[in-house]
Amino acid sequence: MATELRTVEVAVLTSREAKREHAALGEEIAAHDVRYYNEDAPSISDAAYDALRQRYEALEARFPALRDGESLSTKVGAKPSERFPKVRHKVPMLSLANGFSDDDITEFVARIRRFLDLPIDRALTFTAEPKIDGLSCSLRYEAGCLVKAATRGDGEEGEDVTANALTVAGIPHTLVGDDVPDVIEVRGEIYMRHADFTALNVRQQEAGKPVFANPRNAAAGSLRQLDAKVTAARPLAFFAYGWGDYSALPEQTQSGVIAAFRRWGLPVNPLMECCHSAEDLLVHYRAIEAQRADLGYDIDGVVYKVDSLALQRRLGFVSRSPRWALAHKFPAERATTSVLAIDIQVGRTGTLTPVAKLKPVTVGGVVVSNATLHNEDEIARKDVRVGDTVVIQRAGDVIPQVTGVVLERRSAEAQAYVFPTVCPVCGAHAVREINPRTGRQDVARRCTGGLTCEAQAVERLKHFVSRNAFDIDGLGEKQIELFFAEGLVRRPQDIFTLAVRDAQSASKLKFREGFGETSVRNLFASIETRRQVALNRFIFALGIRHVGDTTAKLLARHYGSFDAFRAGALTAGQGISAEALNNEAWAELTAIDGIGEVVADAIVQFFVEPHNAETLDALLAEVTPFAMEVAVSDSPVAGKTVVFTGSLERMSRDEAKAMAERLGAKVAGSVSAKTDLVVAGPKAGSKLERAKELGIETIDEEAWLVLAGASS
Repeated sequence: MATELRTVEVAVLTSREAKREHAALGEEIAAHDVRYYNEDAPSISDAAYDALRQRYEALEARFPALRDGESLSTKVGAKPSERFPKVRHKVPMLSLANGFSDDDITEFVARIRRFLDLPIDRALTFTAEPKIDGLSCSLRYEAGCLVKAATRGDGEEGEDVTANALTVAGIPHTLVGDDVPDVIEVRGEIYMRHADFTALNVRQQEAGKPVFANPRNAAAGSLRQLDAKVTAARPLAFFAYGWGDYSALPEQTQSGVIAAFRRWGLPVNPLMECCHSAEDLLVHYRAIEAQRADLGYDIDGVVYKVDSLALQRRLGFVSRSPRWALAHKFPAERATTSVLAIDIQVGRTGTLTPVAKLKPVTVGGVVVSNATLHNEDEIARKDVRVGDTVVIQRAGDVIPQVTGVVLERRSAEAQAYVFPTVCPVCGAHAVREINPRTGRQDVARRCTGGLTCEAQAVERLKHFVSRNAFDIDGLGEKQIELFFAEGLVRRPQDIFTLAVRDAQSASKLKFREGFGETSVRNLFASIETRRQVALNRFIFALGIRHVGDTTAKLLARHYGSFDAFRAGALTAGQGISAEALNNEAWAELTAIDGIGEVVADAIVQFFVEPHNAETLDALLAEVTPFAMEVAVSDSPVAGKTVVFTGSLERMSRDEAKAMAERLGAKVAGSVSAKTDLVVAGPKAGSKLERAKELGIETIDEEAWLVLAGASS
């Protein structure tokens, strides 16, 4: 159903249709992120991936209530490798939102003006610079000396690559200048020039070693070597483009700080310019695109940033990216190849996902042999058949997708693909559910085997130990597959009884191939450290449909404890019927800013399922979730639930919400008995009346600014 909707203009979708498609896209994007970031094995082209993200953003633009933080990959980067010590970023290393068309850039500028409530005649300056296709790296300088280098990792935690970074010729060991701050984390991109990449692959071939697929892979692999001598022998380069933690900044503009970087001895891109309108940005974008082939290194777009740091602070962040920056991506690259087979993969929620097995073809310097076909509706819409010649597209040199079939090359014997109605793993029926409230057929066909389906069970366990969930060192996907196959771990709670059972077993893990006494001891120790886990990680680990990392954080912040969350969901479930969703608990759940009916329904259905209740009770006997840390604990609104209503005159509604969240408050979309504060502007209506009925404290915008410490 949702795939059929993808052919329909967003402007004519109903809110319910949009919710269904939004949820299906979120699940699909999340699966692709795992393949790209965790497995280094993307199954669709960047073009296909970007198309999914564009559609997702379009849905959220028309239906703002869908903005739950899960769009366009909820995760940043990938879990740090266990081979390196971990470094906690004092300031998270976030990703950038993407733009693809001229209209996207015009809207980006307009959106910033709306958020800041800036009139059209008020000057607004941006920087524009090439988006380097390499590996993000953070360099921490103290007293001017390089003391720590780290990869992005998952955005919160990266890998310590200090010894390797010190061998990169373009990275200064010491910064020079009178205005170098006591502490500054310089962020930039490690990359490899085309000529150096070609020479490296020649040396690899001569030595009988594997060649690299592209300069980005070569740069990433070179920096993440256990032996720094190997890194030193690789021709890596570096461009600085931003910063994280600092004790002071030399300027109050993006361009000013980058100029200071240059003075201090850091390499910065010479093509960065200041622009003053969307038209200026597009002119510079086309100028850089025209030079792309002659730059000598890979870029996949142009990055725009608001120049004023004061405005950057006001704009803040949304989910995984800053509001004040955008990556304008270059068009996708394409190639043609043939479909050798169509395989079906079964995910942790039972979704059957078709994958085209392709005759290997090079697209944008990368060999592609797999591409997602999304679901059976998409196969039918494009009429993809085994043996067909198809067009493969990639954008940003990642994740391939089939964009269409070259019909004139189709064989007369080619048969239309018949999507299976049984699970290829367990043989259970695979069905497309009908939503009882909308009457719409679900986009995904799902295995009904549930806990009896090994594919689902294994994938759920992998999710449980993933980086944003329990993140247990030494217990990755390969170990989960092995332990599951041998019957050692079948349910999440089995992980925490593994050590006791192993001690009682005659066939101990330490004697098995691939294990040893030290590795097993470390594994059991890692498991023990996760008996206490943050509530948001625990919620995410449960694998509730549509509940990603960001949504888990929203729920953890709102309910505070797992008991409160579970009780609220169960009570909300008591009020669900085909006609009405009207009890107080349901209203509270759907009022959380970023939680809509689709997500709320999935949460309720999870908790009312008896099998899940049994698993939860057994799991809670082994582990204890603790309250998630509040970002700001000493503000007057930290931990309070705030509702904004009416017109705001000093700032936009979005800016007010962002300010409240930065101060540790929970922002809700409706007033309930659990609301602590209502900020009411002119023309406030039913929400204000409801607040008065409930005796909830109500203040105006000026009082809010004073309370938030932002009055002037």
